[in-house]
Amino acid sequence: MEEGDEVGAKTSMATLRAFNHCVLHLGRLARDRGASGFIAEGLQAFRELLPFASAWWGEMSASDVDAPPRSWMHGRINLPESFAAEWHKSAGSDRFSHDTLSRPGEVVRDSGFTDPDVEVDAFARRHALYHLMCITFELPESGLMFFVCLYRGIEAPAFNDSEAELFSAFCDHLLQLWRFQVQDMIRFDTGNGASDFGVARMDGSLLYVGATLCAAIERELPGWGGSMLPAQVIAQLPKAPCVMRLGRCALTLSPNAEHVILSLEAQSRGAVLAPRERTAAMLFAAGHSYKEIAKILALSPATVRTYLRNCYLQLGVKSKVELGSVLRSPTSFADAARRD
Repeated sequence: MEEGDEVGAKTSMATLRAFNHCVLHLGRLARDRGASGFIAEGLQAFRELLPFASAWWGEMSASDVDAPPRSWMHGRINLPESFAAEWHKSAGSDRFSHDTLSRPGEVVRDSGFTDPDVEVDAFARRHALYHLMCITFELPESGLMFFVCLYRGIEAPAFNDSEAELFSAFCDHLLQLWRFQVQDMIRFDTGNGASDFGVARMDGSLLYVGATLCAAIERELPGWGGSMLPAQVIAQLPKAPCVMRLGRCALTLSPNAEHVILSLEAQSRGAVLAPRERTAAMLFAAGHSYKEIAKILALSPATVRTYLRNCYLQLGVKSKVELGSVLRSPTSFADAARRD
């Protein structure tokens, strides 16, 4: 083996070991920290392997004929709180964003303040986004796209091919572990989708959100910008489990450790359940036991059993699977918000 080849092989092995250590650390974060700080802490760990100045990630809707791309859930490292709101002002003209959204699963890179749109170029200069590297993934269960963007300033080197490969491999792990966390909290089958669900911290910041839930909130509260739940909803989070009205919609709020699961319900045209019955039914359909539901709702297991028996009778279902299907159906679920 030539001396240069030997040095290259040693470098590759060192990189492989460092990447393996990073991925193992990511797995520990997923187990120990849960969803609250998982992505941010995971990217900070990856930063030791692949340096970057700032980062932005979240869930985004792609552009269509009537609307530009929109970020609905986002997090950031070394970027101001106003970053997403600033980007939204010129999102429809952002060439780099359109490129990444049109090429899911690919790492897209660029360098320089070269966007032909003046506002986009000014935005990039304002936040020192000289070197860019981004990847997006389709999220069929949410109806949105997951994205991660890394940035470097003008004094730093551009992201190279090797770094792009590491970034792609790391984001595969990051996305899979994040989806597992969300799936475990919501307890949904990815084949059925979860576009009408959301997961939030107690301060109202979103960790996951589906496109249907986004559309419903924006319809009822025009101008809502995503990322943080509306103040009306945040005020109800400490009261979970509960059901609240939001205009023409009803939201079921269910506690899950330090998070709250939000489930969108449309207006009922079928059987009517009392709010406590419906909440018990939602928790049961989500996989909670009688004892767990009784503890969450401060009821006796016998009362929970009575509630569920009434739900089965009123909805005409015979299994937990049928119960979950009817509760999520826009044409036959119970209007839990009709009665106090």
